[in-house]
Amino acid sequence: MEKGTATWTLGLLAEALGGEAIGPIDLPIRGPAPADGDDPEGVAFAENERFLQVAEGSGVGAVIVSRECRSIAKPAIRVDNPRAAFGMLLALSARPLTLDAGVNATAVIDPTAEIDASAKVGPFVVVGRHARVGARAQIFPHSYVGENCAVGAGTILYPGVVLYRDVTVGDRCILHSGAVLGADGFGFAWDGNRQVKIPQVGGVRLGSDVEVGAGTAIDCATAGETTVGDDTKLDNLIQVGHNTHIGSHTVIAGLTGISGSCRLGDRMTVGGQVAVSDHMSIGDDVVLAGRTAVIQDIAVPGAYFGMPARPLMEAMRSIALAAKLPELLSRVRALENRVRELEGGGE
Repeated sequence: MEKGTATWTLGLLAEALGGEAIGPIDLPIRGPAPADGDDPEGVAFAENERFLQVAEGSGVGAVIVSRECRSIAKPAIRVDNPRAAFGMLLALSARPLTLDAGVNATAVIDPTAEIDASAKVGPFVVVGRHARVGARAQIFPHSYVGENCAVGAGTILYPGVVLYRDVTVGDRCILHSGAVLGADGFGFAWDGNRQVKIPQVGGVRLGSDVEVGAGTAIDCATAGETTVGDDTKLDNLIQVGHNTHIGSHTVIAGLTGISGSCRLGDRMTVGGQVAVSDHMSIGDDVVLAGRTAVIQDIAVPGAYFGMPARPLMEAMRSIALAAKLPELLSRVRALENRVRELEGGGE
């Protein structure tokens, strides 16, 4: 939507969200806003008293609140679930990037490549030998689809995505700008004088409904494939090493580094800045809290934290005890002094 152009009125938006408008129903609403925003045509949501107070003291035009909410000094929309209603508003406000139909005249397409007639290929895209682009796929400008790569049906490659070679991306995937799939795995060997590069000749395979964030790198396998399972979501700036296998329905937050030849299970949740050492195996339904370091296999489902990773409650107890170390040290020294006094007095 164009900035400054009202998309709804308070009354129309309340109707769209299944709520009740409180205040002038003709109040123009342009879109969602944070609770502490200053947009008089923006609408925020407040699911508790703290956020309600923030919204009331801000310049935001209206607030989505629960039906049980106390009276509010601003125009409002009362709904059963403010968070869910705000999610609906976000969906209504989404503005997908657009791409013209067909293959842009500036794109470079190898004669052996296969591009479905319903696919969209933007300006300055390169599609290499024997590459395949599926139905309704969208490849945005300045992306590179290398030799023997495959882009599944309905998949989106945003500007500047690079698929080196032998990279297979499933259906309905989203690869954000700067994602690089299929770069060499980090393989070197010391020959006594220098680091000798070990050739990396494998590929990368993504399942369907996978999302890869901006700047994330998934290295090709030394041999075979580096794989990511269906419905797995990778945040920005993640490193996935060669020959690693990530399961399905797993979510991994930014700045995580996963070394080579690791196996991560299904339905995992991985926080930011997690480090996984090489050749680690982590089972299904494991949660790794942010800044956790995995240096041993984890087989038992549950939450883990720390360096090295330990069960969450055990790690939290250790942190609590660590805070008491100065006091314990003082007590130990006092006891040592007392022991010395007693020993000296007995001579």
